[in-house]
Amino acid sequence: MFYSLPRYFLLLLVMMPSAFAADIHGAGATFPAPVYQKWAENYTMRKTGNVYYMGVGSGEGIRLIDAKGVDFGASDMPLKIEELNKKGLLQFPMLMGAVTPVINLPGVFVGDMKLDGSALAAIYLGKISKWNDPQLSMLNPMLHLPDLPISVIYREDKSGTTFNFTNYLSKVSADWKISMGEGLTVKWAVGQGANGNAGVSAKVKEMPGSIGYVEYAFAMEQKLDYVQLKNHDGNFVSPNPPNVQAAAAGAQWDAASGFYQVLTNAPGEQSWPIAATTFILVPKDVSNAAHVKEVLKFFDWAYRTGELSAMMLDYVTMPKSVATQVRTSWADLKSSDGKSVGY
Repeated sequence: MFYSLPRYFLLLLVMMPSAFAADIHGAGATFPAPVYQKWAENYTMRKTGNVYYMGVGSGEGIRLIDAKGVDFGASDMPLKIEELNKKGLLQFPMLMGAVTPVINLPGVFVGDMKLDGSALAAIYLGKISKWNDPQLSMLNPMLHLPDLPISVIYREDKSGTTFNFTNYLSKVSADWKISMGEGLTVKWAVGQGANGNAGVSAKVKEMPGSIGYVEYAFAMEQKLDYVQLKNHDGNFVSPNPPNVQAAAAGAQWDAASGFYQVLTNAPGEQSWPIAATTFILVPKDVSNAAHVKEVLKFFDWAYRTGELSAMMLDYVTMPKSVATQVRTSWADLKSSDGKSVGY
């Protein structure tokens, strides 16, 4: 089954305990990896069977599930219904979080700096190259910003975190939209790359004068200084879970569209402007119905019991009404004889 996995993934699997029928293997987005790995640990301790998750990036997660190299893929970039149908995949939302600009700037601490979308885009376009640039000083009149070059850090792998970051910048900066656009990766104007949320976190932590973007949980774990961002309603807000919930308040989750939803630049007084949802991908047509039921059983368990673990790691779980919609959508999973394997 795992012939299509990259070599580093195969090596890890060889090191794992012996697999048996109920083992579940998933891969993809690094954004939700801390929660998925915690859920997997808890589920394995309480249930029959093992769950393994590898954070290798959303692009790789999409590729692996498309190649049937894993039991489920994970992506922070939702696929549109046309692509889901073409690939024969079912998609459903699992968690929400905050894509968070983080900085390493001497004398500036967590939540001190304020940025708006225009300034953030200009930094990543290389048009603002020093921390004491007049545009930044105007946004931060109470801060003494140093005459220090800005070291831009970006994701060099195909990343759903990058998709949400560039989607946001495309909405708030016409210059960015025209010159860079959005996607799992873009042709970056300046800076240096790192792999995964963990890689960006590590690079920002070790480089004074740097800026990067990571999921909020990674900022908290690595004790990185995040910025406040000006949101759709003109307020400067922090990337905490309540502000992610505020961004999702007006979301309309629709199974018919594959639950496609992008939460960036959402209206709301407290809405965090780069809120993001992470999605699970599974094949619609399955050859092993009993095994797929084990996969769905794990995610059903996560919807029912995973909220506390997610909250402790600074993520936001889906509303119960959305979880109910998701379970209904599982009826679209069919075995080779055409029968539903929905859990």
